Amino acid sequence: MVAEPRPSTYDDDYWLVTEAPGRGTGEAPGKWMVFVYAADVDHYWALIRQAVLTGSLGPSAKVATAKPNPNATNPRARLICVYTADWRDRGDVRRVLRTLRGLGVSWRLSYKTDEATTSGQYGPGSSIYVSPPDSDDFDDRT
Repeated sequence: MVAEPRPSTYDDDYWLVTEAPGRGTGEAPGKWMVFVYAADVDHYWALIRQAVLTGSLGPSAKVATAKPNPNATNPRARLICVYTADWRDRGDVRRVLRTLRGLGVSWRLSYKTDEATTSGQYGPGSSIYVSPPDSDDFDDRT
């Protein structure tokens, strides 16, 4: 059995991806964007990856690796994207948020549609949902 690469040392690609068995991506995917300190990325990725594989989170997740990414704005942070199948399904978006909170992700989180990403929308104003620190709910910015 081959061990899963650690994002803090893996540099063959920009992302490591994990997918829940038997779950599709959906027709209107979006993602919670979990920014973590680079020193903590292995810890949070292990928790999130396991939750995806057991079906507790959404259909997939990906994590930024040690490979320098020209789109990254902070070399001390890594992004973990936790996907939901449909950004319009607020109940599922909330369920995934609450699961992330249960994993210890307590800071402010933003949620963005894949459509926004593919159309080049980044930075302030690109998120449609925002969850304040320690909150199990989110503000709708649509």
